[in-house]
Amino acid sequence: MDNQLPQEFDDADVAIIGMAGRFPGARDVATLWANLREGVESIRFFTLEEARAAGVPEARLEDPAFVRAAAILPEPESFDAAFFEMPPREAEITDPQHRVFLESCWEALEHAGYSPRDYAGAISVFGGATLNTYLLMNLARNPRVLESFEPVQVNIGNGGDFLATRVSYKLNLRGASHTVQSACSTSLVAVHQACQSLLNGECDMALAGGASVNVGFFNGYRYAEGGMASPDGHCRPFDAKAQGTLFGSGAGVVLLKKLRAAVRDGDTIHAVIKGSATNNDGGLKAGFTAPSVDGQAQVVAEALAASALEADDISYVEAHGTATPLGDPIEVQALTKAFRATTQRRRFCALGSVKGNLGHLDAAAGITGLMKTVMALKHGELPPSLHYERPNPAIDFEASPFYVNATLKPWLAGEAPRRAGVSSFGVGGTNAHVVLEEAPRLPASAPSRRPWHLLPLSARTPSALEAVTTRLVEALRDSRSANLADVAWTLQAGRQRFQHRRFVLARSAEDAVGALSEPQGPRVFTEAQDAVERSVAFLFPGQGAQHADMGRALYDAEPVFRAEVDRCAELLKPHLDGLDLRTVLYARPEAAEVSGAKLARTALTQPALFTVEYATARLWMSWGVVPQAMLGHSIGEYVAACLAGVFSLEDALRLVAARGRLMQGLPSGAMLAVPLSEDEVQPYLRAGGAGLSLAALNGPMQCVLSGTHGAIDAARKSLQEAGIQCQPLVTSHAFHSAMMDAILEDFAAQVATVPLAAPTLPFVSNVTGTWVTAEQATSPRYWADHLRGTVRFADGLHALFSDGRRALLEVGPGQVLGKLAKRHPAFTAAHAVLASMPPPKDDGASAGAAPLAYETLGRLWQAGVRVDWKGFHGADLRYRVPLPTYPFERQRFWIEPADVEPLPRVTNAAQPVETAPEAAAQAEPAGEATSARPTQPRPQLRSAYVMASTPLQRSLVELWQEMLGVAPIGIQDNFFELGGDSLIAVQLSGRIKKQLGLDLPASSLYEGVTVEALAALLKPAEAEVQERREEAPAADASLLRRKQTLARQRDLRRFDDDDDA
Repeated sequence: MDNQLPQEFDDADVAIIGMAGRFPGARDVATLWANLREGVESIRFFTLEEARAAGVPEARLEDPAFVRAAAILPEPESFDAAFFEMPPREAEITDPQHRVFLESCWEALEHAGYSPRDYAGAISVFGGATLNTYLLMNLARNPRVLESFEPVQVNIGNGGDFLATRVSYKLNLRGASHTVQSACSTSLVAVHQACQSLLNGECDMALAGGASVNVGFFNGYRYAEGGMASPDGHCRPFDAKAQGTLFGSGAGVVLLKKLRAAVRDGDTIHAVIKGSATNNDGGLKAGFTAPSVDGQAQVVAEALAASALEADDISYVEAHGTATPLGDPIEVQALTKAFRATTQRRRFCALGSVKGNLGHLDAAAGITGLMKTVMALKHGELPPSLHYERPNPAIDFEASPFYVNATLKPWLAGEAPRRAGVSSFGVGGTNAHVVLEEAPRLPASAPSRRPWHLLPLSARTPSALEAVTTRLVEALRDSRSANLADVAWTLQAGRQRFQHRRFVLARSAEDAVGALSEPQGPRVFTEAQDAVERSVAFLFPGQGAQHADMGRALYDAEPVFRAEVDRCAELLKPHLDGLDLRTVLYARPEAAEVSGAKLARTALTQPALFTVEYATARLWMSWGVVPQAMLGHSIGEYVAACLAGVFSLEDALRLVAARGRLMQGLPSGAMLAVPLSEDEVQPYLRAGGAGLSLAALNGPMQCVLSGTHGAIDAARKSLQEAGIQCQPLVTSHAFHSAMMDAILEDFAAQVATVPLAAPTLPFVSNVTGTWVTAEQATSPRYWADHLRGTVRFADGLHALFSDGRRALLEVGPGQVLGKLAKRHPAFTAAHAVLASMPPPKDDGASAGAAPLAYETLGRLWQAGVRVDWKGFHGADLRYRVPLPTYPFERQRFWIEPADVEPLPRVTNAAQPVETAPEAAAQAEPAGEATSARPTQPRPQLRSAYVMASTPLQRSLVELWQEMLGVAPIGIQDNFFELGGDSLIAVQLSGRIKKQLGLDLPASSLYEGVTVEALAALLKPAEAEVQERREEAPAADASLLRRKQTLARQRDLRRFDDDDDA
């Protein structure tokens, strides 16, 4: 087939762009495929000893009908609750089918290269699960569950209604969210409904699949004569010895998108759904559970019709294939009937069933068969259908279009693409059939224009970050021919940003493997940040930062930067007597010295600095790094004002050129850096008279004096005599001094000819050291005063640092302003201060070196600044490629029946990292519903851990820890950040009343979201209860005295009566 373009595709075609799942013997789809092509039977057979150790009762083991075989997915009892911000107690009572479906949905999105929280479109969810045996066999058989949990909590955690909506809630998906239930055909029906939702324009992408975790079949099952189950644990589809199947556990999810959109968006397309159909058998069959030839034949014919294909176009069918003596012959008869409507060919179409490998995965059966077929199309191979030796005598394969494919063989391609059908039939008669086509051949991904690629990685915990790194290294090592630009794009745009972040700059896959293999090495940057997004402030340097070749690396590598420099250079030509600024900025090596001398002239310095800084700012903004505040140093403020819309670019360049030309015509002067405060430098300014001015306040103890040569020399001598070391600056003029007075009126007149507008972005004024006002920015007098007055840069930094989470980015040559910012007393470790360009000696096009801006972009991402990665790649069409998904750190969340000992862990799941203080209680296996002990350590929160200090606080902490399953809990920890919700709040309110005797409406937890705040709310009630307790003994004593008095009186009367007698 030739390469195809988007307009060539049928608008009804749906692409499968992501797949994920867990299956017996396979933790992912890739392992499933490896097992299938190698003919692995993933059924586990138990010895008597293994069955006894697993807790199977002896009576059951002695039952000759008990079959010690099971198809179990890995880690059914484990779940990464912390990743999905699910409280441990909630995780314990949530149906494991819901949990594995949730994880699989996340993995399917990541496999496709999408971060659900960053995707702007609507994503729908269609899925279903098998009968909830965890609820029936574990929760319901442990009566203490109802003592620990509200019934509504148990219902929400286990009701089928909430399977899809829980995914939508946890992943922030805003499309349709429907639970599908049609028994064995559930997941393929979900795929059909997802396709319809896409084709109807209801969503942009759709997740579809199903999950089955059958607790009753973990260690075997009981065979019944005439039933669906196999007597020996083997499933033999279409074979003469077929006697049934065995029901197992598994889960699978696919991510779907319309094919044209998938091609447009650069998605990896694993296969195409050409059409699908569902129907029901109706009542004209042997019984409710019996299959129907007519019903199955009709659904296959309808799917072919929806695909606009005929039977001759299909070369493989993944059958329902349950290996029952009745079901297999009916299925082949139905397929034959459907195919015979358009072909009379015989034995041309291969037939297979994944149930021979895995058993019957019930609600996940259809999606598993679909994934098998997708992988067969993708790899051009037909895997063997297991245990087929000779045909079921009730099946006439010779007269049919089909043959059972019993060996691994190439799937030969013809002129037309490979196509296949997938069937799934549910007990009760709901049938589904999907027609697949191999993915279209698309143009290969173009080489990147950049030699360097930024690969960002992140995870919720340090240990998970190491696992993420290791997985990527292994994937790149296995595919060193991968286009690293596509790998980078997928990691940038297709992964959610978590707290622990790492990035590397690499030139090739091999280079990335080498660098990431040493995570502590100099080329790997690792940092932990909270999830709060940072705003950015741009800092624009002033004169003194200029040098030859400034921005050369960006000019050579970045089209946006180059285009802006070129644009400014062209606009400046009329104002620089025809000079092309580029010939000075980026001169040939032999002319570098001459160019440097030219750049030292302020008439050229100022337009050159403006040009480079403006181009750098536009580059950052094209990458999504947009300033929320700006601060320039002298000429740098013009760049800020231009970006804020005060001047147009053309007018800004004209003013900057005029400013430089006017200054160039003034007599020369001198400038002196002095390490004194503004107050401390005043005596020297007074001594210097009119010849000396305070040009700049760069820091609380960093002043710059400016004036005539004589005045500066005198000031320097006085300062040195006072023991103060000062530094003369290399400059041609006494900027920001009285020596500028001669040009103020001329410059104000120049500004008056230019339209001025109120700023649309806030920037700090050099003149006032605080935010510029619209009145100032639009006043020609302001810009004249700006030329003459003190540059109050230190005050400007103070204004920027008022936002404790702001990142400061120096936008222009050098790193002087960043150094000033880091020396400022308001600077803290929470402030990120970064540079766009290296120091002058490193700023040329150094051979082999990555531009510093790429590293800075990575550091901004690490710091919490949102990046527009699409803007970073510009016009390049990059492909999203399958990469390792998130390494869930699962823990055991499992409640056993009350009369059963907790089973040992069946996996070596990754352990969570210790994040709580040393006093933290260790996580406990969640084997008993009655346990009040925590199951998870304290997560990383924005609040520091503060221990309870009063009896009431300690009592509340104990209750929170028990209800939330987290320990230790500090008194300033947020209830909702710990995983609390309205249902837990209601339950907690009841426990506080029952155990502490204090009335607390559940709504109070929205006011008292911490133990400390809640204790304060409860303090009056606690005092009242205590007062009643103190009053009770006094009342009791008074009553006792009264009773004693009455008793004595009775005794005296009795004594008197005796005397009278």
